[in-house]
Amino acid sequence: MIEMSREAFEDLVAEALDSIPAELTEVMRNVVIIVEDDAPEPGLLGLYQGVPLTERGDWYAGVLPDHISIYRNEILAICETPDEVVDEVRITVVHEIAHHFGIDDERLHELGY
Repeated sequence: MIEMSREAFEDLVAEALDSIPAELTEVMRNVVIIVEDDAPEPGLLGLYQGVPLTERGDWYAGVLPDHISIYRNEILAICETPDEVVDEVRITVVHEIAHHFGIDDERLHELGY
Protein backbone atom coordinates (compact mmCIF):
# COMPACT_ATOMS: atom_id res chain seq x y z
CA MET A 1 0.00 0.00 0.00
CA ILE A 2 1.25 3.42 -0.90
CA GLU A 3 0.80 6.41 1.43
CA MET A 4 -0.77 9.60 0.12
CA SER A 5 -2.48 12.47 1.87
CA ARG A 6 -6.16 13.01 1.33
CA GLU A 7 -5.40 16.42 -0.19
CA ALA A 8 -2.97 14.95 -2.74
CA PHE A 9 -5.47 12.21 -3.59
CA GLU A 10 -8.27 14.75 -4.05
CA ASP A 11 -5.96 16.70 -6.37
CA LEU A 12 -5.57 13.54 -8.49
CA VAL A 13 -9.34 13.17 -8.69
CA ALA A 14 -9.60 16.82 -9.78
CA GLU A 15 -6.92 16.25 -12.43
CA ALA A 16 -8.78 13.17 -13.68
CA LEU A 17 -11.97 15.23 -13.95
CA ASP A 18 -10.08 17.96 -15.81
CA SER A 19 -8.92 15.39 -18.36
CA ILE A 20 -12.48 14.53 -19.37
CA PRO A 21 -13.49 16.31 -22.58
CA ALA A 22 -15.54 19.44 -22.03
CA GLU A 23 -18.25 18.11 -24.37
CA LEU A 24 -18.95 15.41 -21.78
CA THR A 25 -18.63 17.43 -18.58
CA GLU A 26 -20.95 20.08 -20.02
CA VAL A 27 -23.79 17.54 -20.21
CA MET A 28 -23.23 16.04 -16.77
CA ARG A 29 -26.29 17.07 -14.84
CA ASN A 30 -27.14 16.79 -11.17
CA VAL A 31 -24.09 14.76 -10.13
CA VAL A 32 -21.62 15.17 -7.28
CA ILE A 33 -18.22 13.48 -7.08
CA ILE A 34 -16.58 12.96 -3.70
CA VAL A 35 -13.59 11.20 -2.21
CA GLU A 36 -14.32 8.87 0.66
CA ASP A 37 -11.65 7.13 2.69
CA ASP A 38 -13.28 3.72 3.05
CA ALA A 39 -15.43 1.69 0.70
CA PRO A 40 -18.60 -0.05 1.88
CA GLU A 41 -17.07 -3.35 0.76
CA PRO A 42 -13.49 -4.54 0.22
CA GLY A 43 -12.10 -4.10 -3.28
CA LEU A 44 -14.58 -1.45 -4.37
CA LEU A 45 -12.64 1.46 -5.93
CA GLY A 46 -15.57 3.66 -6.89
CA LEU A 47 -19.35 3.67 -6.91
CA TYR A 48 -21.99 5.43 -8.98
CA GLN A 49 -25.39 5.85 -7.34
CA GLY A 50 -28.11 7.55 -9.29
CA VAL A 51 -30.16 7.59 -12.45
CA PRO A 52 -28.05 7.42 -15.63
CA LEU A 53 -28.70 10.12 -18.22
CA THR A 54 -29.98 7.46 -20.62
CA GLU A 55 -32.77 6.54 -18.19
CA ARG A 56 -33.96 10.03 -17.29
CA GLY A 57 -37.28 11.13 -18.65
CA ASP A 58 -39.86 13.83 -18.14
CA TRP A 59 -40.38 12.51 -14.61
CA TYR A 60 -36.80 13.41 -13.64
CA ALA A 61 -37.12 16.57 -11.55
CA GLY A 62 -36.56 17.54 -7.96
CA VAL A 63 -34.34 14.55 -7.18
CA LEU A 64 -31.16 14.47 -5.16
CA PRO A 65 -27.93 14.59 -7.17
CA ASP A 66 -26.36 11.41 -8.48
CA HIS A 67 -23.46 10.46 -6.26
CA ILE A 68 -20.05 9.22 -7.40
CA SER A 69 -17.71 8.04 -4.65
CA ILE A 70 -14.00 7.43 -5.19
CA TYR A 71 -12.55 5.28 -2.41
CA ARG A 72 -9.09 6.49 -1.44
CA ASN A 73 -7.91 3.65 0.80
CA GLU A 74 -9.00 0.93 -1.62
CA ILE A 75 -7.12 2.55 -4.50
CA LEU A 76 -4.02 3.16 -2.39
CA ALA A 77 -4.12 -0.47 -1.20
CA ILE A 78 -3.74 -1.86 -4.72
CA CYS A 79 -1.04 0.55 -5.90
CA GLU A 80 2.70 0.31 -5.36
CA THR A 81 3.84 3.60 -6.90
CA PRO A 82 2.52 7.15 -7.20
CA ASP A 83 2.21 6.65 -10.97
CA GLU A 84 -0.04 3.65 -10.40
CA VAL A 85 -2.24 5.78 -8.15
CA VAL A 86 -2.53 8.44 -10.86
CA ASP A 87 -3.54 5.80 -13.42
CA GLU A 88 -5.99 4.03 -11.13
CA VAL A 89 -7.67 7.25 -10.05
CA ARG A 90 -8.13 8.28 -13.68
CA ILE A 91 -9.51 4.87 -14.64
CA THR A 92 -11.88 4.83 -11.67
CA VAL A 93 -13.16 8.36 -12.25
CA VAL A 94 -13.78 7.67 -15.95
CA HIS A 95 -15.43 4.34 -15.11
CA GLU A 96 -17.90 5.88 -12.67
CA ILE A 97 -18.68 8.86 -14.90
CA ALA A 98 -19.37 6.42 -17.72
CA HIS A 99 -22.06 4.86 -15.53
CA HIS A 100 -23.62 8.34 -15.27
CA PHE A 101 -23.83 8.26 -19.08
CA GLY A 102 -25.46 4.83 -19.03
CA ILE A 103 -22.47 2.69 -19.99
CA ASP A 104 -22.52 -0.67 -18.18
CA ASP A 105 -19.64 -2.61 -16.64
CA GLU A 106 -19.43 -5.12 -19.48
CA ARG A 107 -18.85 -2.41 -22.08
CA LEU A 108 -16.44 -0.55 -19.79
CA HIS A 109 -14.31 -3.66 -19.33
CA GLU A 110 -14.25 -4.13 -23.11
CA LEU A 111 -12.89 -0.58 -23.34
CA GLY A 112 -10.27 -1.16 -20.66
CA TYR A 113 -12.01 0.57 -17.77
